[in-house]
Amino acid sequence: MAWKKERIKIEDGREVDAIAPEIISASRSTDIPAFYADWFFHRLLEKGYSAWTNPFNGAKSHVSYKNTRFIAFWSKNPKPLLDHLDELDEKKIRCYVQFSLNDYEQDNLEPNVPPLSERIETFKALSRRLGKSGVIWRFDPLILTDKIGIQDLLNRVENIGDQIHDYTEKLVFSFADITSYKKVKANLERSAIRYHDWQEEEMRDFAKALSELNKKKGWKLELATCGERINLEVEGVRHNHCVDKTLIVRRAWKDDKLMRFLGVEVQQKGFFDMPKGAIKLDENRHAIVKKTPKEDPGQRAFCGCMASKDIGQYNTCTHGCEYCYANDNKAIARRNYEEHLLNPMAETITGK
Repeated sequence: MAWKKERIKIEDGREVDAIAPEIISASRSTDIPAFYADWFFHRLLEKGYSAWTNPFNGAKSHVSYKNTRFIAFWSKNPKPLLDHLDELDEKKIRCYVQFSLNDYEQDNLEPNVPPLSERIETFKALSRRLGKSGVIWRFDPLILTDKIGIQDLLNRVENIGDQIHDYTEKLVFSFADITSYKKVKANLERSAIRYHDWQEEEMRDFAKALSELNKKKGWKLELATCGERINLEVEGVRHNHCVDKTLIVRRAWKDDKLMRFLGVEVQQKGFFDMPKGAIKLDENRHAIVKKTPKEDPGQRAFCGCMASKDIGQYNTCTHGCEYCYANDNKAIARRNYEEHLLNPMAETITGK
């Protein structure tokens, strides 16, 4: 994505070029809401920029928040966001939260996340603050081991769904693909976790059972997969767009600047039905998308996300999840987090 460039003055007095994206992802690379919320909001609202290090070549670049109008948050524990949402409102920046609310407590696959009951209460609190469309439930990833079978996963989804279905519109899930990620495979084997890769028949069985559960329970949730090759529409499951233009429009249609950037026109409803493909906004308005969103070129082949700028860093999350793809190992992540604590408002998330 060719974001606009801005010339900015950084803390050491130099002037540098910085990209200035309208849409921020915070973050697929680490849990910014859980561990770095104060840092992020300081950089966003007070300093107006942060620095980012390319994980592949080590090159440092800068991100200006001058044009930022929307943020997609990703987290397993977004409770710290509750203290900052008023600040976003004051700046007229809208957001939603992709909340990975899993239940692996008894398996110790997510050793450092808060208790499930606490995370469920956080989910509800965020939904009351942001609305049902503002918190997306992710049970992600679905992992099979010698101790966790398909019915176990369905039971765990049912338990959580019974408690939060009135607080969200969508459930997104993915099937853990261990073999394709050497880092994940090594981490699981290091921890002596005997995993099983999903087979297509198992994926279809799970999706069908989940769809039936959704109907039986009256949850009325939209079901979607994240980045999966398999087509499960027959089973009642769609492909998801986690950075979702339609949802962004629904949540931020009053932002004229953002709508112009997205190529969206807000219209009053006439006497006739909405045009095909229009997005319903309220009882009197709908939105027409006049240009196709650019897909994010940096994501997996079957990712449906529109382009956004991720401002996180790998090897910085200390949840300690055994299946994590974003950490080489727990020790490196812990060391980087400790360096952050020594310089918690630095340009970079690691304090370097």
